[in-house]
Amino acid sequence: MPPSHSSSVETQQSWRVAFTALAVLMMVFGGAWITTVALKDIAAEAGGARAIPALASALAWLCAGAGGIVMGRVAEKVGTRWTVMFGSVSIACGLALSTLGIPWPLWIGHGLFIGFFGLGSINAPLYVYISRWFDKRRGSALALISSGSYLAGTLWPPIFERAIAQYGWRECMLIFAILQLVVAIPLAFVMFKAPPDLPEPVVPHGSRSTRPMVFGWPANVVFGMMCAASVLCCITMSMPQQHIVAFCSDLGFTRTFGALALSVLLGTAFISRQVWGAMTDKIGGLNTVLIGAAWQAAALAGFLFFTDEVGLISIAGIFGLGFSGIIPAYVVALREHYPAGQAYWRIPTLLMFTAIGMGGGGWIAGVLYDHFGYYAPAWIVGIGASIVNVLIIGTLVLRGGSDKRRRAKLVVTPSVPA
Repeated sequence: MPPSHSSSVETQQSWRVAFTALAVLMMVFGGAWITTVALKDIAAEAGGARAIPALASALAWLCAGAGGIVMGRVAEKVGTRWTVMFGSVSIACGLALSTLGIPWPLWIGHGLFIGFFGLGSINAPLYVYISRWFDKRRGSALALISSGSYLAGTLWPPIFERAIAQYGWRECMLIFAILQLVVAIPLAFVMFKAPPDLPEPVVPHGSRSTRPMVFGWPANVVFGMMCAASVLCCITMSMPQQHIVAFCSDLGFTRTFGALALSVLLGTAFISRQVWGAMTDKIGGLNTVLIGAAWQAAALAGFLFFTDEVGLISIAGIFGLGFSGIIPAYVVALREHYPAGQAYWRIPTLLMFTAIGMGGGGWIAGVLYDHFGYYAPAWIVGIGASIVNVLIIGTLVLRGGSDKRRRAKLVVTPSVPA
């Protein structure tokens, strides 16, 4: 990495901490992908209902978002190091509990332990923590660490597929529970020390009376629009991720091919997310969200038309290229338009809404499949959600542009004395 200027909080240590966060997230998110790979195996034990394992995955995402708000405040008081270590232990407990039966042990293990106490203690606190190590290349750094779940989805599904075929999905969960403990806890203890305590530039909000305004609108109205948009974009984002293995199997392909398609989808997401991060530093968070949302809507439509091997792998890759920059761009947009002192609650709150979309989208797809017997209705719902998301974010982008021009006129227009 290029050397930082003396006025910047960024150092070589900033990037070492960011890459450590990436490694931790790659490990802890792995557990949530076991249910995705084993979706049909678990459903077979539940009378064939795919909504049951889909709900387990949904609960992990939903509860991770809610847990992030609570544990983000805890991390402010005790330090991110300790919440990450606690989260790793909780994920191990959740995986172990999930093996005890269907549906309630599976749902409680994924929702309460893997989601709320596990990923909730790790994901959102790390977003806030890493954002404090960077000021010039924050978009690139957040894009890097947010790739942890996709790197996990690239690395682990083929391994899980072989382990499930050889030992069973329960044994796979238990083995991985121990593995992520061995990796995540030592890394967190050694690397996640207090971030640099240097002043950041104040986000321009005008006078005290206009400080709660963003784009000329009440700040919380804009924040609410961003949260609503994040739910919609993540509904679209989650459907192929959680169901592509089962979708490929329904088309007559092996689970090995389905795991490969998932790895391609998430592998391209990991690679392209670094490009999106650099782009976010150049064009801003909301502009990046707008481009990514339009891209993923178009790519999801491809699953309606391409059902051969080459087509499925290609569409999986195209989908991964498009959606991957959206979530870190939301976080950058918050840091661009809201005071840094509000990051500890605004970032986890927005991530909770992304988790609602991620969990809700996967569950909705499972319910629609159980009702219709095929995935096309789910893909159509996902496309519609992304179109509404584009309309919301497009409104904010246009509003931001007009507000910027208005501010520029106020600056260049000389005041006339009375």
